[in-house]
Amino acid sequence: MSDFFKNKKAFITGHTGFKGSWLCEVLLRLNADVVGYAIEPPTKPALFDKLGLHEKIKDYRGDIRDFDSIYKVVEKEQPEIVIHMAAQPIVRESYKNPLYTYETNVMGTANILECIRKTSCVKSFLNVTTDKVYKNNEWSWGYRENDILDGFDPYSNSKSCSELVTNSYKQSFFEEKRIAVSTARAGNVIGGGDFAKDRIIPDCIRAVKEGSEIVVRNPYSTRPYQHVLEPLFAYLLIIKKQYEDIKYAGNYNVGPDECDCLSTGDLVNLFCEKWKDGASWKNQSDNGPHEAGFLKLDCSKIKSTFGWKPTWHIEKTMENICEWSKADVAGYDIGSITEKQIDEFLRDMTWKL
Repeated sequence: MSDFFKNKKAFITGHTGFKGSWLCEVLLRLNADVVGYAIEPPTKPALFDKLGLHEKIKDYRGDIRDFDSIYKVVEKEQPEIVIHMAAQPIVRESYKNPLYTYETNVMGTANILECIRKTSCVKSFLNVTTDKVYKNNEWSWGYRENDILDGFDPYSNSKSCSELVTNSYKQSFFEEKRIAVSTARAGNVIGGGDFAKDRIIPDCIRAVKEGSEIVVRNPYSTRPYQHVLEPLFAYLLIIKKQYEDIKYAGNYNVGPDECDCLSTGDLVNLFCEKWKDGASWKNQSDNGPHEAGFLKLDCSKIKSTFGWKPTWHIEKTMENICEWSKADVAGYDIGSITEKQIDEFLRDMTWKL
């Protein structure tokens, strides 16, 4: 295992969310000095609380829209590495609250970039966006990093804007300062500890806990599903490589192989198969707002540049989700099961961090 992150100060925005909490645990496993800046955990229960992360890292509370607040933290902590994950991440919520979504996802990005511009400590910055930044033509092939950015809904579009803001700061300020800047566009992530609304795996787990049928509102939409650890380790790979050589700074798609692009119905079938205990689902379209029907990524760039490849396919991913969630339902120690899965992932990786 690489010792690159040992004692390096890594600053994470949005660390109280699902992905952020897993990332904190991974960085702690890699012996990094972890600093987080975020609002309160977005769900109750929350993975961040279950893992007791406020006792393991430097945990700052603040809104990414508040420049003065976040600047004080960056100035005080002087991080070498910044991973920007703070966002309003739900498509349906973006239809309800578009202004908040744009303020958070666009101006929040501008705020963290401005903090980096005004300090001299950061060497490597990664903005985590989404596969939905692309103009979706419902193609049968994957989108590449040079395809048009034009997300449809306010969430997706705000993330497209976040990419453009990042590129402007990179060209205007950071290339001259030799600060390495990349964006990472990840497909749908799933894993134990996600308690969000309007996401399929949390909906499945809530239903089986209640002993009810799982309601699937769009079983025919196809998405690239990957375990949450897949993109997190890819993010750290990008951070490390561009820190060591700025030529690697750029835009990267991070998604699963073709075999792991599933319809929502097939994903829920797999969940029911792995969960057992009579789990079942029903198709119940709610005529909700527009969501893309088919979207996947071409990840050739990160594979050819770094030798990266997915570690867990969808069957293994779902087994780990069920293992984690059943342990949680039974009241077992979530910290130990989370660490176990991280260590197992590290053992299974065929590429080196």
